[in-house]
Amino acid sequence: MALDKLDKRILQELQSNGSITNLELADKIGLSPTPCARRVKQLEEGGIIERQVTLLNASRLDLKLTALIQISMDRHTPDRFEVFEDKVKSYPEVVECLLITGQSADYQLKVIVPDMEYYQEFLLDKITRIEGVSDVHSSFILREVVNSTELPLNHIGKR
Repeated sequence: MALDKLDKRILQELQSNGSITNLELADKIGLSPTPCARRVKQLEEGGIIERQVTLLNASRLDLKLTALIQISMDRHTPDRFEVFEDKVKSYPEVVECLLITGQSADYQLKVIVPDMEYYQEFLLDKITRIEGVSDVHSSFILREVVNSTELPLNHIGKR
């Protein structure tokens, strides 16, 4: 799907405020509401816009501890990875799971929990009990310097 500068502006506005009305969006980008709605629908149908979510404040929900967990598997087989991935998908504390390369670990998880005690229970009762997990290294976030859900769109409309 070829994107132009208007599509880029629509995506920028929606990334910063997903609850904006079509009328407000159309006004901000300089289109009338009908063509604006049509473009948004095309972006959705084209798979560019996957879904809209509400971002919550973890700290205000007493989720004060964020951990990055690097996990090594005992065997690199599709079935081993599938079991691990299915299991971590079922844990709401895991907000991100990445299969990685360039490290001694196979996976990196981002986990958000209330406190260290909860983390310890989560690690010992859930993560280390997943079949195939052979090594676990945890790091804890001291401060978030950048935390954005917005994708860079600088390259769109430059051709």
